Amino acid sequence: MALIYLSCAWVTGIYLGSVFGLSLPLLFLGLLPLLLVRRLRRKSTILAILCLLVFCGGALRFQSSLPVTDGSHLQLYTDSGTVELRGTVSDDPETGSTATQIRFTVSEILVRDGWQEISGTALLFVPLYPVYNYGDVLQVSGNLETPAKLDDFDYAAYLSNQGIQATVLYPTIEVLDTGNGIRPLAWIYSLRHNLSKSLAEILPEPHASVAQSVILGLRKGIPSSLKDDFSRSGTSHLLAISGLHLSIIAGMLLEAGTRLFGKRRHAHIWLAMVGVWFYAVISGLDPPILRAAIMVSLFLAANILGRQRSAITGLAFAAAIMTFTNPRILWDVSFQLSFMAMAGLTTVSPFLQSHGRELVGRVFGEDSPVASTGRYITDNLGITLGVLVTVWPLIACYFGIISLIAPLATFLALPALPGVIITGTLAAGLGL
Repeated sequence: MALIYLSCAWVTGIYLGSVFGLSLPLLFLGLLPLLLVRRLRRKSTILAILCLLVFCGGALRFQSSLPVTDGSHLQLYTDSGTVELRGTVSDDPETGSTATQIRFTVSEILVRDGWQEISGTALLFVPLYPVYNYGDVLQVSGNLETPAKLDDFDYAAYLSNQGIQATVLYPTIEVLDTGNGIRPLAWIYSLRHNLSKSLAEILPEPHASVAQSVILGLRKGIPSSLKDDFSRSGTSHLLAISGLHLSIIAGMLLEAGTRLFGKRRHAHIWLAMVGVWFYAVISGLDPPILRAAIMVSLFLAANILGRQRSAITGLAFAAAIMTFTNPRILWDVSFQLSFMAMAGLTTVSPFLQSHGRELVGRVFGEDSPVASTGRYITDNLGITLGVLVTVWPLIACYFGIISLIAPLATFLALPALPGVIITGTLAAGLGL
């Protein structure tokens, strides 16, 4: 429990540090009561002091993560007219229906005295053609702009949480070099695009576009009418890969592995582990997916070590570590969905599975063939419903539509998700 308290104190410090901008002198003032504490032998007193220290550390960590807008930072040059930049495509470009978005890590800017080193990241909006790839070194000329607010959506804050400070709309681009990315990532992105092409050749539309979205995280080809249908039914979140998907896949692979291999040598857990990471790889290993895969892996590792009850502690500690590396992910929707989905899988699902098995035993008897099938069904439904219960408030908040039919629609659609992913991946692989 102590680790949970400390993790909560850390996250609370980050949040309050962002809201109130807690300064270093103010934090030291808050630590003054520690000087008055004489009896440090009590565990509760020591824990309270540690929580206060960790809280202050969280607030300071958030403050230290804020960009320093000195002469070597990109943000200083926003909204100053046309600029020339050099840098690298640092992520897999995201292709939409009318434009491609490129995450561009800037290394140099042209000033009066020549090229000057600079740091920062811009989001480039470019035409669909020519095609740019991860690892391309580009020279870009265009207007470096601060992201504007879109109605009630703070687009600038959204991009800032992803480490992006500016946008450039349809710049002039010259390719200086290629293949400067990390080779394993380049291979993963290449595999992802080849699988996407394979799905497009094998499946008709809109089935191909839905499969590309659910399996690979590529949502460019989904018709607007179909997106509206998903939105009205409250199931649009199923099209965006998140911890919800990985949690459901892990849970159902655990159940399937138990049926196939039993629990000897933890084969069912290793099956789930391999399945989760394979899915994470083919979906591009984007940071949200990577974080979700790590959380799921911690849950599975707790099962291997026989410490299932410690899974929630490990989950809280993982959240603290991730927010230490990047405090801004605390506001990332994918991070929140991943955390809540794993919390549901860890706490709510076992409760529902236990009561479901008990109900099946009372209705059909413990040893009947029907009871065995019933327990398998209730176990999978327990996984689905346990995850859904914990993520539903976030889904209603962020996706903007609270549909009365959404819980039922999601409940019915989620069990089909692993089947769609597995069969779609096999079909795409055979089509390579």
